[in-house]
Amino acid sequence: MLSDALMDPKSPLARLLDHLQAPFALASRIYVSWVFLKSGYLKLSDWEQTVALFEYEYRVPLLTPQLAAIAGTAGELVFAALLILGLFGRISALGLQAVNVLAVISYAHVLFQEGFAAAIGQHYLWGYILLVLTVYGPGAWSLDYRLGRRKKSSDT
Repeated sequence: MLSDALMDPKSPLARLLDHLQAPFALASRIYVSWVFLKSGYLKLSDWEQTVALFEYEYRVPLLTPQLAAIAGTAGELVFAALLILGLFGRISALGLQAVNVLAVISYAHVLFQEGFAAAIGQHYLWGYILLVLTVYGPGAWSLDYRLGRRKKSSDT
């Protein structure tokens, strides 16, 4: 039975799925980070336009438009790069989650209008992927894993 094969850690199917965890985590890290890297790059490529968007379109609470533009762009670029590498993976995923949530809050006046279901759906998808990476970590194909292995071997 399929359920038995999935429940028995020694079954071939369970072992196959275990072997897919690392590449799945890497693919998830790359997919979600790529979205934020592109966004950060676009912001940097026309900084005056970016600041204008934060001034007139995005409604970031508690921050000036200039500070919001700097923080948003830096968050997208730094956390995304770290997450791809799997360095400080859980913290990086949380950082991108904060950027994602702030994007939804600051652009809610548009995203929650009729006709924008796909756009808000993308934010939900990214949030879910980031939540999974936060809970489960960046996986075995990450610098966190490699550095943790080195530290454990030097402790013994």
